Amino acid sequence: MAIGTIKLPHDRPMDAVERSYVREVVRGVRLTSAKWLTNLLVPHDHNGEILDRQGPSEVTTIEYPEERSPTMSRSYRAMHRLTFREDGRPRCVACFMCSTACPAHCITIEAGEYPDDPIEKYPVRYEIDELKCIVCGLCVEACPEDAIRMDTGRHMTAVLDRGAAIYSRDQLVEESEPFGPTKPEGDENEVSREALKYLMARGERARGDEEKLEERTGPDRRR
Repeated sequence: MAIGTIKLPHDRPMDAVERSYVREVVRGVRLTSAKWLTNLLVPHDHNGEILDRQGPSEVTTIEYPEERSPTMSRSYRAMHRLTFREDGRPRCVACFMCSTACPAHCITIEAGEYPDDPIEKYPVRYEIDELKCIVCGLCVEACPEDAIRMDTGRHMTAVLDRGAAIYSRDQLVEESEPFGPTKPEGDENEVSREALKYLMARGERARGDEEKLEERTGPDRRR
């Protein structure tokens, strides 16, 4: 059974009027002019809360950022911020996970050690170049300490100097001050079951390696 070919309206050849595009240009200018005159002449309620606008306002333009759409998603990626503990120290442990995951290479980190805690590190330098950032959110997903977030609800303001778009560690921590310190889930001093298993396994391996070393060299020759 032969299948017939269905000719769509746009498959037919254009006539002389359609080839001139005059009619379509007039329709486009008429539509654009109507929208422009509406925005120019119709009263506009400049209430930041769009749902609270009153009066015969038919202007649908949102003057962002003074006006915000009520339909903005909760997952909207805004400016970065570094969360901090109750003692004021940033939660970042300088593991470089965020800078490694960043496809734009806009995060610069320099690690340092606390004098009283040689195990945990902290960021001596933590900078984000917001002009390079592509707002992908991979840094937030990669962080194991919940140290970086993009939930400030605002975007970067325009700057005249490119250096002003590079946010330092202190500036990123200041972005978190309205939110307050973050607390980990559960008791901070409680060791999780997975961490306990890891520590026990590491201790077993260390004892096993020590026994093997003692068998090879003897108890008096380990040093």
